Amino acid sequence: MALRHLVAGAAMLAATAGAASAATITIATVNNGDMIKMQKLAPKWEAATGNKINWVVLEENVLRQRVTTDIATKGGQFDILTIGSYETPIWGKQGWLVPLDFPAAYDTADVFPGVRDALSSGGKVYAAPFYAESSFTLYRKDLFDKAGLTMPAKPTYDDIAGFADKLTDKAHEQYGICLRGKAGWGENMAFVDTLVNGFGGRWFDEKWNAQLNTKPWHDALTWYVDLLHRDGPPGVTGNGFNENLALFTTGHCGIWIDATSAAGLVYDKSSSQVWDKTGFTAAPHGVTANGTGWFWAWAMAVPTTSKQPEAAKSFLAWSTSKDYIKLVGDTFGYTVLPPGTRISTYANADYIKAAPFAETVKASILTADITHPTKDPVPYTGIQYVAIPEFQAMGTEVGQLVSAALAGQSTVDAALQKAQDSVSSTMEQAGYK
Repeated sequence: MALRHLVAGAAMLAATAGAASAATITIATVNNGDMIKMQKLAPKWEAATGNKINWVVLEENVLRQRVTTDIATKGGQFDILTIGSYETPIWGKQGWLVPLDFPAAYDTADVFPGVRDALSSGGKVYAAPFYAESSFTLYRKDLFDKAGLTMPAKPTYDDIAGFADKLTDKAHEQYGICLRGKAGWGENMAFVDTLVNGFGGRWFDEKWNAQLNTKPWHDALTWYVDLLHRDGPPGVTGNGFNENLALFTTGHCGIWIDATSAAGLVYDKSSSQVWDKTGFTAAPHGVTANGTGWFWAWAMAVPTTSKQPEAAKSFLAWSTSKDYIKLVGDTFGYTVLPPGTRISTYANADYIKAAPFAETVKASILTADITHPTKDPVPYTGIQYVAIPEFQAMGTEVGQLVSAALAGQSTVDAALQKAQDSVSSTMEQAGYK
């Protein structure tokens, strides 16, 4: 886009927000590829508005801890928080976030309704979506062809395990499967929760009784631990999204099940060694397909403790706009556009041409149903999380127990019994029972 158009648009948004003078805003964000691109482009907003940005870039688990502590204690360290579809409605309802009301030029109707709703509470939008994602299966077409294997359109967990066994060649650092093993409710538990859903499990029954020591949890976790021991890379308990992305793009993974937002990075010729060798298909399923593909939106919100809320809202309007998405395409290539947030992105011929995965990603996001995440009825919403305030602490603790089982420090049964006892105690103390 023309620089004068960008400058005019940013200036208009700043004026709309009522910015009377230059301000410095502090943004807490995650260290993934999309956010790093945002940092590289942000000087254009700074030049257009006269404002400055202080970036605090953190690993995912650390980010969650820092922003949660800051907002709960009203610390006021940050003007913009990078949070997700789990935190946003909870924090918005508690009055911790500034409601967002962008000018007509922002075109809120262009944002997918499901994404907009996931970032709302009580009819008010509390965060602007930077990208949205579900999960799917990435695999090496060349390795499958060499082994005489065919990936189904809707693979089962048994399919995946069988393929991984045949693709593993540890002597040549080729691993049949890469999965998240790093402990955290948004790290290993993002995948494990979908796995448990697929095996027919759930966190709670309809009366909020914990269900973690049940057969579906046992079978799912045993599948996960055994498969990664047989066919996973070394050091798997330290691998989250970024680590597995590095392994896959350098040719060390035959199969990787993770976020659809990985697609643009894997297909990026400038950084991926396997961009022309990668295929993709749906997330695997088991006894049910409910909740086997997660739903997540990374978004940015303004805490009520922000010292520069108008400048912060101006940056959100710019960095999640249609013009910004076009700027990413013009600067870095259309393969790596921020996915999953805007209807117009998927009507863009340049994007569809550059991103063979676009329609699959869109379908995965639009069909992920956070209101029906499991085979059996549950009292909560959320696929890879339970949308209650207590989940962040519970999910983190269970993630640590799962990681301990993966590391061989505990048996699956012992980990699940500890998880059951801890979650039951937390729910009783919180008044759910």
